[in-house]
Amino acid sequence: MKLYTKPGACSTADHIALQWAGGAFEVEVLDKDSMKAPAFLAINPAGAVPAVVDGDFVLTQNAAIMGYIADTFPQAGLTGDGSAQQHAEAARWLAFVNSDLHPAFLPIFAPGKFHPDPAQADALRQHARERLRAMYAAADRRLADREWLAGFRSYADPYLYITLRWADGAKVDLSGYEHLAAFKRRMEADAGVQAALKAEGLL
Repeated sequence: MKLYTKPGACSTADHIALQWAGGAFEVEVLDKDSMKAPAFLAINPAGAVPAVVDGDFVLTQNAAIMGYIADTFPQAGLTGDGSAQQHAEAARWLAFVNSDLHPAFLPIFAPGKFHPDPAQADALRQHARERLRAMYAAADRRLADREWLAGFRSYADPYLYITLRWADGAKVDLSGYEHLAAFKRRMEADAGVQAALKAEGLL
């Protein structure tokens, strides 16, 4: 299995999940230019990461790749103990990060996609920061009495961690969210997280 990633993008979450999975894999680290080069466009015509190539099988979209990693390396328990309930709990929190949190950053990263007037960019970004703070409150409450979003270490946790890195860079106010802060510290102390960050030049 080979993962194509860009440092600090959502694909870094897949890289962490692969580190946790404990199986054999390769990683190719791309930049904005190599993502648009013919070699990668032949793999993903959208020119976006993540992408996984496993033999003749090519897969894109972060949530799908997380599921594929979990199913390929079931011994890692990235969707729990094999029960339908734990699988659903992990999927619920993956969906929260992938469908709620991640898109909420887009007005910060690309305000021009939401309003054509550049004069509105700062207002869009600030509104997005306020929305994100409100959304992160749910994750902070969830982590009040557990170390991991699903109640066990799952594929949702690396994705949440990467968005917390984005939040730092985007100046999203997460003050007072002590459970989230503790989660971020635990992730940063994790050997698999450190290995992925080092491989992508993020340490």
